[in-house]
Amino acid sequence: MTDTDTPRTADTPQTAEAAVPTLDGEPAKRLAAWMDTAGLPGTGEPLESRYISGGSQNEIFELRRGDALHCAMRIPPGTAPADRDAGIVREWRIIEALNGTDVPHTEAVAVCTDPSVLGRTFYLMGFIDGWSPMGVSDRTRWAAPFNTDLKARAGLGYQLAEGAALLSTVDWRARGLADLGRPEGFHERQVDRWSTFFARIKGRELPGFDEASAWLRARKPIDYVPGLMHGDYQFANVMYRHGEPARLAALVDWEMGTVGDPKLDLAWLLMGWPEDTNAPEAATSTYVDMTGMPSREQILAHYSELSGRQVDDIDYYSVLANWKLAIILERGFQRAGDDVKLQAFGPIVLELMQTAADLAESSRYTS
Repeated sequence: MTDTDTPRTADTPQTAEAAVPTLDGEPAKRLAAWMDTAGLPGTGEPLESRYISGGSQNEIFELRRGDALHCAMRIPPGTAPADRDAGIVREWRIIEALNGTDVPHTEAVAVCTDPSVLGRTFYLMGFIDGWSPMGVSDRTRWAAPFNTDLKARAGLGYQLAEGAALLSTVDWRARGLADLGRPEGFHERQVDRWSTFFARIKGRELPGFDEASAWLRARKPIDYVPGLMHGDYQFANVMYRHGEPARLAALVDWEMGTVGDPKLDLAWLLMGWPEDTNAPEAATSTYVDMTGMPSREQILAHYSELSGRQVDDIDYYSVLANWKLAIILERGFQRAGDDVKLQAFGPIVLELMQTAADLAESSRYTS
């Protein structure tokens, strides 16, 4: 979902039948020795580990060494493609660059590119004491009190917009990220690049593709101010602090991070945002219960105020985001085989592409 060289889909979760990864025996000894050599807190203390989550591209472990060090490790599984090691370094560079900024993030602790330690490149980051909507079993996906207090819940939406806005203000050049992406010509190459990619994986027609593509080719943003972008910005990729009021704890999962157009992050977070957040359908419009959330216009105004960026051309970004995500998920669907999770992308792709075409047809934006 970014302007990186290789289009990728989101990480595929482990299946319920898959064995839970462990970090013990010789690998744990090698990791502890490396941590000692790196001068990290807790030298000589026993290393305790707990698997948190993972999938085909990444695994995350909680690590402790006594009371001196409490962190998390992000590492590709052994079966991940070789280029994930470079991706891990890319993610590390971003969170390291965010240290000292106002952007809520996991603290950068250390990175290891030596395969003799654990076989793959990995990094350690500060452990976040918070919660993610994806880890909440309540049907709303909101932790208490946000699962029942709609006034408090609205703050989760405002905080989500604030995180994207703060990220867009990071001085990426001063933070050493000038070579992270290719911001020059970002919008000029979007349609050609992703259309070519779609042609390569095409297995069926996607109604609305031609109409949305033509609309995007004929338009461009009012202004384009390059900035650091997350690339998959949504409730699923942030963590909140416990308790009221709503406070972002960290933006997480930087696999798609790049330097490009941050307003695409705004479009990602608004994808599927209901027109009326108090209507009954708001409870089922996305994977979280959106009842009580700020309106779309309130989110736009909040983002604009904090980021200093105009949002009059949001229609352009919304069409691009739906069109682009449809193509990305179509690759997963075409590779689905017997994978039920990837098969489920099929109707979602059709809905996204039709949404892109419908938005293009109804929009008055002419650039």
